Amino acid sequence: MDLQSLKNRFSIIGNTPLLNHALNTAEQVAATDLTVLIVGESGVGKEVFSQIIHSLSSRKHNPFIAVNCGAIPEGTIDSELFGHEKGSFTGAVDSRKGYFETVSGGTIFLDEIGELPLGTQARLLRVLETGEFIRVGSSKVQKTDVRVIAATNRELIEFTEKGRFREDLYYRLNTVPIRVPSLRDRKEDIPLLFRKFVVDFAEKYKTKPIYLDEEAKGLLTAYGWPGNVRELKNIAEQISVLSKNDHIDAAQLNSFLPKHTAHKMPMVTGTPVGEFANEREILYKLFFDMKKDVNELKKMFLEILQNPSLSGQAAHFTKEAIINELKEDIGPSHAPVSNVSMPSNAMQLPNHQPVIIDNDLQNHYEIEESLNIMDKEKELILKALKKHRGRRKDASTDLGISERTLYRKIKEYDIEE
Repeated sequence: MDLQSLKNRFSIIGNTPLLNHALNTAEQVAATDLTVLIVGESGVGKEVFSQIIHSLSSRKHNPFIAVNCGAIPEGTIDSELFGHEKGSFTGAVDSRKGYFETVSGGTIFLDEIGELPLGTQARLLRVLETGEFIRVGSSKVQKTDVRVIAATNRELIEFTEKGRFREDLYYRLNTVPIRVPSLRDRKEDIPLLFRKFVVDFAEKYKTKPIYLDEEAKGLLTAYGWPGNVRELKNIAEQISVLSKNDHIDAAQLNSFLPKHTAHKMPMVTGTPVGEFANEREILYKLFFDMKKDVNELKKMFLEILQNPSLSGQAAHFTKEAIINELKEDIGPSHAPVSNVSMPSNAMQLPNHQPVIIDNDLQNHYEIEESLNIMDKEKELILKALKKHRGRRKDASTDLGISERTLYRKIKEYDIEE
């Protein structure tokens, strides 16, 4: 099948070299039974590539199933994939076949493969290497003939370095890698995709297709599209439904684009792909940088307190405010400031009472705060669990993660509840 026929069959629009290379690779590997790892950002259409591979393979008349590994709770994912026996766990009132048993002879697409628990990763590796699996609660080894296509929006090699993904499984899955380009890497395809979407929505909602002027097209192409094709389609639908005119200028288009300026900034060359792919890690990094700046300001304040010639710059601080701030940072292990008599290290601020400077304060600020994300993540999890008195559901909601992910983190950091 030639490339254009392949695009027409699966409604793929675009002519960029990166997209064409990914499609050619998918077509070539389809005739084999090799395991494929599809890598790409969220919203680029990774599942379409899995469907292409299955439809062009010798398994095309057999079952195909897509499984989102990140959407299945950790406690049930083994049962979903490999099945279970009656009574193997609470709620297992009957025996059940898993996907690897029901889809035997066909293809299984494992999306968000990086979210698999380590125990499930070991089971999957055995299926890939020997075609064997065991139901949960059983000791009987069963055989299956399933082709596995995996996908991820993360850099799994980084997960292997952190111990969150098995290295042997990574190399077993990565037999044939296919990298689907992001929308910002195929800017010339953006107007074509947008036009296709607005025509489809005009037909769906019985309206006239909208048109962009040249300035609006430039704005459309310049936008970063962090949500990729999925976000572009959503914007096209919004404009098709909400716009009062069928001709859209740049100002009108800009009113529909999200105001997340960080997403519109150009990419910094040389930054490792996936270094800050997770939004939560970005927030952690910003938080730590802010904390570091605050510590620098406190050091400057200490210098003012210790240098009488600069003390006039601190005149607006009251005794109580300074003492409370220092007590909060030093912690309960130090003696109450208000109960300490006036030693040699005390100084007098203009128009205020004397302020005591703890001798250990200098050492306290010289200790460099750890910026390790894993340490801070563990600290936040402990705080959330304490705040919600061990209720994982409430703690996970407060942290902005799934309950299954929280459960995995508790095991990973060996947190005692």
